[in-house]
Amino acid sequence: MAEQITHDMLDWNELQEERKAVLAGWPTGQDVDLDEAVQFHSRLPQELNFGTRLVQAKEQGQTLAQPRAGVADLNSHRELLLFLQEEGGADLLPTTIDSYTRQNRYEEAEKGLAESVLEGRSLLNGFPAVNHGVANCRRLVEDLSVPVQVRHGTPDARLLAEITLAAGFTAYEGGGLSYNIPYAKRVPLEQSILDWQYVDRLVGYYQERGITINREPFGPLTGTLVSPCISHSVAVIEAILAAKQGVRNITVGYGQCGNLTQDVAALQTLTMLAEEYLRSENFYDVEITTVFHQWMGGFPADEAKAFGVISLGGMTAALGKATKVIVKTTHEALGIPTKEANAQGIRATKQVLNMLSDQVYPENPLLAEEREIILQETRLILDRTLELGEGDWAQGAVRAFAAGVIDVPFAPSSFNAGRTMPARDNEGAVRFLSWGNLPFTKDIQDFHRAKLAERGKAEERTPNFQMVIDDIYAIGQGRLIGRPR
Repeated sequence: MAEQITHDMLDWNELQEERKAVLAGWPTGQDVDLDEAVQFHSRLPQELNFGTRLVQAKEQGQTLAQPRAGVADLNSHRELLLFLQEEGGADLLPTTIDSYTRQNRYEEAEKGLAESVLEGRSLLNGFPAVNHGVANCRRLVEDLSVPVQVRHGTPDARLLAEITLAAGFTAYEGGGLSYNIPYAKRVPLEQSILDWQYVDRLVGYYQERGITINREPFGPLTGTLVSPCISHSVAVIEAILAAKQGVRNITVGYGQCGNLTQDVAALQTLTMLAEEYLRSENFYDVEITTVFHQWMGGFPADEAKAFGVISLGGMTAALGKATKVIVKTTHEALGIPTKEANAQGIRATKQVLNMLSDQVYPENPLLAEEREIILQETRLILDRTLELGEGDWAQGAVRAFAAGVIDVPFAPSSFNAGRTMPARDNEGAVRFLSWGNLPFTKDIQDFHRAKLAERGKAEERTPNFQMVIDDIYAIGQGRLIGRPR
């Protein structure tokens, strides 16, 4: 299959047989009527269009706050989102999908939904949108006064996309790389890229009919000490693959690492790189916005300390001028948060965003150096990927992962080399203890060695795997760098 995939646009007419098979995958698929869906979207007020709201925020220099949230029952999920809208003040809303649906296990999702209704509480960790179908999902869109996005983690998201887009959702998260490598073990990249090209071609069809659907590759990947050059490379490739299928409103993302200078530099370079490589493919009409994910790793169990982590994330998003920030809660260490805790996380974040809205992170030599390192590293990875693909980004992505040219730390996928090992330097920035087959120059390799040697000297230990372990647990234990006690 590797030799069959290409980044070229799928033929819409040829896709119709596949669409019939996808829609037959669960009874609610039969309710999808694209012509009627386009008409419904065209009647929605502009303030409910996710992409439009993001572009407005970017033009105004505003950072929007969006939580994660999802429960099984329709009425309960509706009440949850209304609570986060009214009590939390969320600027944008999610519908987080349950794990059964993410694995296309709709029968088990149906059973979990039925049991949730009987129990009076959600027995699923999200909203089974495929089981609810177009009409029920549409109730959410119509009852909310801010735009809503589908957030999930699905290697094969075709049926979920058909149903939720037909229901009026105007934003859809994920991609063939970012929703495979960090989430699945045995799904071939060729297959997930093809399945997500279907999703992007569907979004492109809506775009051709005048309906903007925002697409957002998943920036944090494994969420564990992921260097900017790795997440930026995946974001740029997925942005190009989406644009090739007709997507024109794309949000590229990045997950907080914790060092303020590195994180601000990462947000500044993310847009630069996405626009640079899209232009190289002759895409000049794609709206690019950014999303910053608050800390995705372990959280302190103490709620006051967790608020500190959340506030640092809000500050970084504001100073990095992200278009939106995905908000965490003080219950991250405890499990699924209450709606009250979720609303508190939004309010805490918005307080910080509002206080910093008129402030700029000052230009300085360290920031400039960090930007330059990220740009160099990411370009080396992307240029080598395109070279491996002989000019084709889809082919290049498959071959780059196979060769370890792109290598996501701690990913479960058997199609990920797993040879990179990150650790923090003496200021807490994420560097490489081992870079595997990443195509770094000798100067960049020496830079990483020197940065970790500096920390090793300060801690009187040789840089090694124990540093990595210490760093993974550090924030949950009240620090950024995993120093020896």
